Amino acid sequence: MHDVVITGIGLVSSLAEGAEAHYARLRGGVNPVYDCQTIAPYPSHPLPLVDYDKLIPKKSDQRQMDPGQRLGVYAAGLALRDAGVLGDTAILPKMHMIVAAGPGERDIAVDEAIMSGIRSAADRDAFLNDQMSKNLRPTLFLAQLPNLLAGNISIVHGVTGSSRTFMGEEPSGLDAIGTIAARIRAGDIDIGLVGGAYVAPRLDMALLFGFGGSLLAGEPAGVWSRAGRGGGLIPGSVGAFLVLESRAHATARGARIAAVIDRTLSERCNRSPGAAAEVARKLWSEVEGSLESGALGVLSGASGVEPITSVERALFDEMARHRDIFVRATGTAIGHSNEATAPANLGLAALALREGGYFQPFEQNSIEREAPSPPSQIIVTNFGHWRGEGLVLVQRDQGGLP
Repeated sequence: MHDVVITGIGLVSSLAEGAEAHYARLRGGVNPVYDCQTIAPYPSHPLPLVDYDKLIPKKSDQRQMDPGQRLGVYAAGLALRDAGVLGDTAILPKMHMIVAAGPGERDIAVDEAIMSGIRSAADRDAFLNDQMSKNLRPTLFLAQLPNLLAGNISIVHGVTGSSRTFMGEEPSGLDAIGTIAARIRAGDIDIGLVGGAYVAPRLDMALLFGFGGSLLAGEPAGVWSRAGRGGGLIPGSVGAFLVLESRAHATARGARIAAVIDRTLSERCNRSPGAAAEVARKLWSEVEGSLESGALGVLSGASGVEPITSVERALFDEMARHRDIFVRATGTAIGHSNEATAPANLGLAALALREGGYFQPFEQNSIEREAPSPPSQIIVTNFGHWRGEGLVLVQRDQGGLP
């Protein structure tokens, strides 16, 4: 069995670009950035201005990607650069990759034109065929396939080991991390790249989440403050990738270790009354034996959707009766980014451990207390807004198994 360590963190969100910039923003408290117009009446977290040319130099590569893919490829480049392997032709060909990706973005203008025109078309079949041949080009269609995010990372950055793509909203991000970590721990591979990306102001996804009653309407609010309004998520634009490797591999190449992944746990219940609470207690019992006696950090991936957010908070209340925990709901700071949620939160946890600090409370309430000292262990929770429950225990590097 090998220690699994995090050596590269690539993160882009509405707050900032890059790991260090996120740490600086979140160490001093959070001032979320919102877009309240694009998918009104629902707020979202927009992307910052990103110069994609820095890590995706070919304009032809950028043009054939949708915005989410550009964001993911860029975040992957940040992670590779942070790990010190960007452009390393000895390591990249043996680097394995798992991407957590959702459906590609629709061309809303084309969709609207087809839906409007087909109503008055004399021959609807002929009209649809004509529109598809003119506007739905094969390159556009292929660019919307989720597994092309991994393909574009391979093309742009030269990551050419095995490649897998997981779909399924929040659980896919956690399972991607767990799978790469398990392969490294077992000695099957030495190094891997894992992550995902999501661009928030998407009308097609807003339609789906809106019909599902999952979006928060009106004024933005912190995750724990939304229950009184019926709950709801605020979508976040996030690209998050991590470089994971065995301690022996990282040490041999002189890499800086940000943190060590201790446990990755994933479950899935049917969300019948009480089912998620039972899973939450089970996850806590499985990880409790690995916890040290000091303060415990918790970066919660709670979306704000009810009733699951209240279930997770009840778990924290139970944990707090037995030990000091210091919770931060990252959805308040950067929004909820579906497949990218777990990689982003694990990246933030590793960043805090690497820098030897912790984040100020994101909300002023009883659950988000200021930590008197930086925790040496952090739990990252990942309870999906409608399916999937899990967590990752990550800790400060203190040496260990090769």
